Amino acid sequence: MPGRHAKVIVDPAAPADVADLLRANRKLLVRIHAGWAPTGKRPRPATGVLASATATAAAAAAIVYGLDLFLAERYTPFVVVMTGAALLIVAVLLRPRPDAEVERRHALERALYDKSREYHGRYVLREHLDEPARALMTRTQSAVEQVMDSGVNAEGLLDDVRNAVMLPAQEWEIARLLAKLSELRAEHQEVVSEGVTPEVAAVAEPLAQALDSSQQAVLARVEALERYAGHVADAERAYRARYQIERLSAKLPRYEELLAESGADESAVPELSRLSDDAGRLEQALRDSVSSAHEAFRHLRG
Repeated sequence: MPGRHAKVIVDPAAPADVADLLRANRKLLVRIHAGWAPTGKRPRPATGVLASATATAAAAAAIVYGLDLFLAERYTPFVVVMTGAALLIVAVLLRPRPDAEVERRHALERALYDKSREYHGRYVLREHLDEPARALMTRTQSAVEQVMDSGVNAEGLLDDVRNAVMLPAQEWEIARLLAKLSELRAEHQEVVSEGVTPEVAAVAEPLAQALDSSQQAVLARVEALERYAGHVADAERAYRARYQIERLSAKLPRYEELLAESGADESAVPELSRLSDDAGRLEQALRDSVSSAHEAFRHLRG
């Protein structure tokens, strides 16, 4: 999932190409939000092509006319016309062309600038989060990554389809709330840092409490994600252990054969046979863990 640990968190409802463009150009987005804008007019490549075509056509016409003058033995006009045609050709060949890489960069800057304005409010830059918000965002993305990268999710033991839809939506909603919270906290701190009268303090205090309450509400969302990721981690451990036990159990006949052929102490056989019992217990542990994860997922939706 592209949004995991990305420094640009994009609304999952945004088109994929737009999301990729925004995520890949964070530094330029920061500059745009600081007031930067592309300079100069948009290029008009057709104008340059038309000018070159016109000059080439004029040179060709001059050459034809010059040949007529030569055949008519009018050598002085012939030299003048042919010189003019040569100058036109040289002008076309030496006409400065914009560097392709520079033009591509300018095109990217213009496209990003346009999309950043069109999708304003549908992406969040980590630079716009204060330190407490960044810490919560990191926890959020770590929890999402843990779920999405798990083997139990890849094997479909969880509701992988709903995970792929709901977890990015949760990540985006948390990022959006944290961005608003960071902005309001900064504005609040700017006002109160100037020193306030008792009358202003009476107003500022409830607002500060509102910010704290919002912080706690977002924290609760993050903790719910982490609980879900914790249950998935339990299921993941049981899943991997079960797989390893199954691999060992499949080799059990070869171990028994080796013991028989070597005349070794056969009391080891019962110990080996317990592998099957361990596999059964791990299977139950896996089912219990997956069930707990599903329950946590339903709570997360609530």
